[in-house]
Amino acid sequence: MLQGNKGEWSEIYTLLKLVSDQGVYAGDEDLNKVEEMFFILLKILRDQTSGQYAYTFDREQSLVVIQGNEEIFRLPIATFQEQAQLLLTKLQGRTSRTFAMPELETFLRSFGCDSLKSRASQKTDIHLVVHDQRTGTTPQLGFSIKSQLGAAATLLNAGRTTNFVFRIDNNKEGFTQELATQINQIEGGSKLKRRVQAIEAQGGTLRFVRTENSVFGNNLVLIDSCLPAILAEMLKLFFGSSISSVAELVGEIAAQNPLNYDLAHEQPFYAYKVKRFLTDVALGMMPAQVWRGVLEATGGYLVVRDDGELLCYHIYNRNAFEDYLFHQTKLETASSSRHDFGTIYEESGAWWLKLNLQIRFIR
Repeated sequence: MLQGNKGEWSEIYTLLKLVSDQGVYAGDEDLNKVEEMFFILLKILRDQTSGQYAYTFDREQSLVVIQGNEEIFRLPIATFQEQAQLLLTKLQGRTSRTFAMPELETFLRSFGCDSLKSRASQKTDIHLVVHDQRTGTTPQLGFSIKSQLGAAATLLNAGRTTNFVFRIDNNKEGFTQELATQINQIEGGSKLKRRVQAIEAQGGTLRFVRTENSVFGNNLVLIDSCLPAILAEMLKLFFGSSISSVAELVGEIAAQNPLNYDLAHEQPFYAYKVKRFLTDVALGMMPAQVWRGVLEATGGYLVVRDDGELLCYHIYNRNAFEDYLFHQTKLETASSSRHDFGTIYEESGAWWLKLNLQIRFIR
């Protein structure tokens, strides 16, 4: 029996919605539909447990299902419209973490759909062959699916690989073991923010030294040599204030200009570099894997809004895709015990603190 959470069932909803609409609208940075930009679908490809299936359309408003070079199913598209609406209604009414939908499973298996989600190691959930009206081409593109029907998805998952290491400098009277212990004993809600604020209240300054994981650090440098320092400034501001949205953090840092860029011509140094980072994370970069700049999700994102509307953020329309990521993400605090950060420690005659980077979609 097929069983999963709202995010996993949203992948099935996306498939049904794509078939029923035979295309998808572009979205803007505020998750609004761009009426004048509609991508016509020629083919959908999805990996199932039993292999890859291709879905195409005929002139009789039927979906043609192909495995290998053989046609194995042919179903009316109107059925997909009905089933997509049924699934959406079920998802909007569900509160449990994981669940089955036996009323839908028979239909799904009737066209070879025997799995809810793509392999976890992939950024790409589904491949589409689209007709690009601007270029006249029909590229095959890989898309990652994000859904608002369940809990907000993460863009960058936390791990020890995403820890940033800071040295505590310029303390007025010097850190002592007693002071470090006192700050480390701060518990309860927002304990990490209150620990960072306590360090600053004692005259301590967090100086970024390195990422804990060298592969992640090198990946960031490959994207932009200043990116580790910029993200470190974002972390310091996040843990030292009430600001969490990426756009607001970058705006505040740009006003402070800690990297001393020449802002005479009002060039968006910080926003541009962070947008490049978010885009590379969205399309393939993973902290623990060596990144060579090869995009895995070559098309972009498909976003399921909470009202069931499906929007496409196409990498060909890079500005809109970057703006969506920039304005729809935030930093959040992950588990400090699981990822080993947020505790002051002494090493090599200095005092240190690690802060962790995790990025989640706002909605």
